[in-house]
Amino acid sequence: MGEMNEGQGGQERSQGKQDLIPNVKHVIAVSSGKGGVGKSTVATNLAVALGLSGAKVGLMDADVYGPNIPMMMGVTKPPEQQDGKIKPAEGHGVKLISMGFFVPEETAVVWRGPMIHTAIQQFFRDVIWGELDYLLIDLPPGTGDAQLTISQLVPLCGAITVTTPQEVALHDVRKGLMMFQKVNVPLLGIIENMSYFVCGHCGERTEIFSYGGGERAAEKLGIPFLGRIPIDPAIRTGGDAGTPIVVSHPESPQAAAFREIAAKIAARFPAGDGGSQPGSPIESLLKKLKRPIGAS
Repeated sequence: MGEMNEGQGGQERSQGKQDLIPNVKHVIAVSSGKGGVGKSTVATNLAVALGLSGAKVGLMDADVYGPNIPMMMGVTKPPEQQDGKIKPAEGHGVKLISMGFFVPEETAVVWRGPMIHTAIQQFFRDVIWGELDYLLIDLPPGTGDAQLTISQLVPLCGAITVTTPQEVALHDVRKGLMMFQKVNVPLLGIIENMSYFVCGHCGERTEIFSYGGGERAAEKLGIPFLGRIPIDPAIRTGGDAGTPIVVSHPESPQAAAFREIAAKIAARFPAGDGGSQPGSPIESLLKKLKRPIGAS
């Protein structure tokens, strides 16, 4: 492969980003520092909430190893082919793509980094997304191949991080946010999921996983705190049944919490406002990772 100087590489990559999804106005990553914090649940409810507000929304399941979005959105019919490309599936008014449509449920995906890169690239290049106001990307937990690939391929408007209040989750959140900062992706804010529990019998509120950790982390990092999502059986039931709570119980406080966060995102990136800011080349991250400790 021929050599390419950094300036030429950055210019060509930026052009490639624009060409992959030219009709998508805003690409937003939904991330988490660790698994088990309800990131996919948050991504599905935010996508549906944005759609219910009148926006055109897509949801990409980039968690290739654990693709749960089809089940959570209640979509069993796989995408169709159209003119040699993939027409995304649709659920609750949101366009969907996921490895879960192409791999049997009982089959484990055992792939190395280059295969992950190729799969995600096809989700952008070969899927007919059409015109979208928002494309939300449900990332796998942590910082790995999928995150780096997406930062390289498309211009992310920003990243949202989902956490729970306890310190062990917040410790991993900080690492994930640092990765996005290093690749020049704006940090849109932190969502604290499973924030508290309200007893359905007595109405007593209990902070099962501590209190206020997400808000303190946002303040420490200097980024917005987007809101708290309570832990509630109805949210879990909706995810298992394929009916997000913003659809199944739209009048509930839990659904209201998702809608309020979606409104904050929409206020930051109005549906009619096109244009995304490309992130810096991925090489900038790799150089910083390889730089010796103490080097300027």
